[in-house]
Amino acid sequence: MMTLDWFQLAILALVIILLTKPMGLYLGRVLEAKQTTILDPVIKPVERFIYKACRINPLEEQNWKQYLACIMGFTVVSIIFTGLLLGFQAYLPLNFQELSAPSWHLNLNTSVSFSTNTDYQSYGGETTMSYFSQMAALAVQNFMSAAVGLAVAASLVRGIARKCMKTIGNFWADLVRINLYILLPLSLLAATFFISEGVPQNFKPYVKAQTVEGVTQTIVQGPIASQEAIKIIGSNGGGFTNVNSAHPYENPTPLTNFFQLILIFLLPASQIYYFGKSVGHTKHAWCIFAALGIVFVTGVIICAFSEAAGNPEWIKLGLTEGNWEGKESRFGIFSSSLYACTTTAISCGAVNCMHDSLTPIGGLIPMLNIELSEVIFGGVGAGLYSVLLFVFLSIFISGLIIGRTPEYLGKKIEAFDIKMTMLAILPYVLIVHAFTAWSCFSSWGLAGLGNSGAHGFSEMLYAFSSAGANNGSSFAGLSTNTPIYNVTLAIAMFLGRFLVIAPVIALAGSLVEKKVHPKTAASFPVSSLIFTSLLVGIILLIGALTFLPALTLGPIIEQFFMSKGMFF
Repeated sequence: MMTLDWFQLAILALVIILLTKPMGLYLGRVLEAKQTTILDPVIKPVERFIYKACRINPLEEQNWKQYLACIMGFTVVSIIFTGLLLGFQAYLPLNFQELSAPSWHLNLNTSVSFSTNTDYQSYGGETTMSYFSQMAALAVQNFMSAAVGLAVAASLVRGIARKCMKTIGNFWADLVRINLYILLPLSLLAATFFISEGVPQNFKPYVKAQTVEGVTQTIVQGPIASQEAIKIIGSNGGGFTNVNSAHPYENPTPLTNFFQLILIFLLPASQIYYFGKSVGHTKHAWCIFAALGIVFVTGVIICAFSEAAGNPEWIKLGLTEGNWEGKESRFGIFSSSLYACTTTAISCGAVNCMHDSLTPIGGLIPMLNIELSEVIFGGVGAGLYSVLLFVFLSIFISGLIIGRTPEYLGKKIEAFDIKMTMLAILPYVLIVHAFTAWSCFSSWGLAGLGNSGAHGFSEMLYAFSSAGANNGSSFAGLSTNTPIYNVTLAIAMFLGRFLVIAPVIALAGSLVEKKVHPKTAASFPVSSLIFTSLLVGIILLIGALTFLPALTLGPIIEQFFMSKGMFF
């Protein structure tokens, strides 16, 4: 790898660090509606109109049960709404390719996928979805599902920051403000940039062209830039085209690729500072940021070196430039490795290379990023509440070590809080292992494999890991557009979303009622190197204990086979 590659990583890290504080402060102003924002003169009238039209009283707050009920009801309606639009696609406008409705199982999978912020795609976008479906069904859910995740995170932050109260906010007000003040403005700016770089934004039919070989080629058109923007900003990842951000229309240049990396990081990184500012402990937030940064950079280094080393059998043939399989030449090996690590650590799911073509260890890192419960910054909202679960777990373990009742920012962490923390962490592990094991021993599971042996197992493990963690990326070698795969993946996506959200909201309801105790000499220092090290250790330990056996059967053993010249 060249010096320029590491310079790219350093510049990305610097830009993200510089943007984290101002964007985090802005998030705080939006999520605490009593504060004004720079966009108030333009957006405030629209906000008031929506409240009046929908009969929402933003000042009427909800307890945790009411807040959770609103989230569940809204998501169920979103799934039904999306399913109906896709089901009637053939009769709706802007269907220039005269595409029929997707099958019932693909419709179910897609509706659940986009409504849970997963955006797992068992189809090729340009050959399955009309422009209207892409915009009115999928892009709308890109906004709404991202807003739900950030609303959940905001409710948990309020639970920690407030004391002796019963309410954690108003879900409907949070949903409106997050979309109006955060997601829509950022998407408008990003889409404008993408258009300037050559990403299409039109309503033209697909173009037929003759290649120099005399073959007819279909060139996709459509409103790509607008969907590209929210796909990246909202940690969605669902591509307008089948190959996602590897397509030159979705990601045409190295500049757009670097800009996408910044946008993927923007909200997940800044929400950590928002948390620190809200609880009055920004040093603690920076310690969390540092812990996640250490884990992320370590993964990037391992993945990049593995891809740069390439396949030993190819080296014997004189191909010493690393593993170029499945990568775009306009990005190169390092940028592809960096993008793969970013999109899996931050739960975006977009891809600019084919993860199925990564080396065994190169593919291990994106898979492990997902299986660490997406706490390495994670998705919009989801990343913050997920890492806070690991913070609670770290505080609990430290309390056991020193023999005191665990205490976090002045609030005692009691039995109910730890139960909710574990209820939020453990279901994902069970979902992934159960569905992967079932697919390994079933004819329907084996029928979708693109490869045999350890690599085939990795394809199935990656699919259910991605679905359960609401990431959405895939190894791409697995054919999942079958009734059982689509249904099982949909179940994994739904359970992976709400078996985490429900305990998190309950935890927020518990914490908001607690009083704050004064800090003593025995309080665990949460803004220290000790805490940062403990958090890194807990994150890696949980991943190692729960997924190391499965990873050993997949990419780890495949690496040993590759060193012996055996492939699948």
